Amino acid sequence: MSTGLQAATKLEEKVVLVDINDRQIGVAEKLQAHRDGLLHRAFSVFVLNSQGQLLLQKRAQHKYHSGGLWTNTCCSHPRHEETTVLAAHRRLQEEMGFDCELREIFSFVYHAQLDNDLTEHEFDHVFVGYSDREPILNPEEAEDWKWIDLKILQADLLKNPQAYTYWLRDCCDRFITAIQ
Repeated sequence: MSTGLQAATKLEEKVVLVDINDRQIGVAEKLQAHRDGLLHRAFSVFVLNSQGQLLLQKRAQHKYHSGGLWTNTCCSHPRHEETTVLAAHRRLQEEMGFDCELREIFSFVYHAQLDNDLTEHEFDHVFVGYSDREPILNPEEAEDWKWIDLKILQADLLKNPQAYTYWLRDCCDRFITAIQ
């Protein structure tokens, strides 16, 4: 399948629409949900190594939004009738080429205007995992990766916020507090 066709197919995937309490109220095509700013279920995975460093990925430049920005280890949306934790494991394998034990540590709702006239409005479930494995990137999803010390990340988020995704900037401090 060509890259363009893969991207079009992924944008036609459905996301789970939810209310402010994360109760499902419907489904919508992913791109339409992002065009209309509809609240939908999502997840963010943060993988730490044995030195306490966070694995970041740089989103592929051709992604439909936030391309070329650094973000947490992986993030996406569960499919209709897929649990959030199973979706997190699936996407960690699909994006980064490995899996590890994950546990949910908190959730939050955010609303942000993005590039390409899109809006993120997500009920985001945040998972943490631990691994020392080096990722095997899926080039459709990510173009680079690095391990980073959490204090260095916090400082760089303040100094260079434009280099990072909105959701990472929004939840990084909460993530650090939750794991301490």
